[in-house]
Amino acid sequence: MSESGAEVLALREVGKSFAVGGHRVEPLKGASLTVTEGDYVSIVGPSGSGKSTLLHVLGCLERPDWGVVRIGGTETGQLTDDDLSAFRGRVLGFVFQRFHLVDRMTALRNVAMPLDYRDDLSPEERRDRAYEALERVGLAAHADHRPRQLSGGQQQRVAIARALAVRPRILLLDEPTGNLDPDTGASVMGIIEALRNADPSLAVILVTHDMELAARAESCYRLEHGVLTGVPLVQAGSAGGGA
Repeated sequence: MSESGAEVLALREVGKSFAVGGHRVEPLKGASLTVTEGDYVSIVGPSGSGKSTLLHVLGCLERPDWGVVRIGGTETGQLTDDDLSAFRGRVLGFVFQRFHLVDRMTALRNVAMPLDYRDDLSPEERRDRAYEALERVGLAAHADHRPRQLSGGQQQRVAIARALAVRPRILLLDEPTGNLDPDTGASVMGIIEALRNADPSLAVILVTHDMELAARAESCYRLEHGVLTGVPLVQAGSAGGGA
């Protein structure tokens, strides 16, 4: 992690539980993590370890049952649901495994969609931001194409542009190469890392089961038994793909 960057995210003893089949499961039992400006962090864990739950808590999509989530100095537990949605749309960018693009919309409209709720931006500013984000991922020429007219790699680049249009402080990546072939996946990760290098303050959190991919980050954590622990990057890179 960065030694001099300002804190952008902190989890403090965060827990989350669910009722499943008459039993309670606790995918998070006291997870703690600090991320500062410019950090590139990966989080790994076996299937069913709670990585998706952790990502949803990190991204303010779910509230924890206990513990503290602080983003940019704001304790998100103190925000109303409406305020939390607005806060999320200004600070966090998401890239998902399954792209989550709207088929009936052009690439430009898909990228602009998260900005529709920004009352501080005019329609022209939203469009300009979306087009600029498509330019950054090399897809400005495809702005009028719909998802079905794009390859899987191009669709993921549109999803990256959608995250960038928010101009986030934190970029959350959920298995971003999981639906791509190895060569396309490597190209997508190259784009993400080039964008990060162009913005030294952007913090990136990658959630993956792929240990080789995780080893590309500057620090790696393993989620197991509801707790995050550090993993040496050499160990992560040599462990091969996991489930």
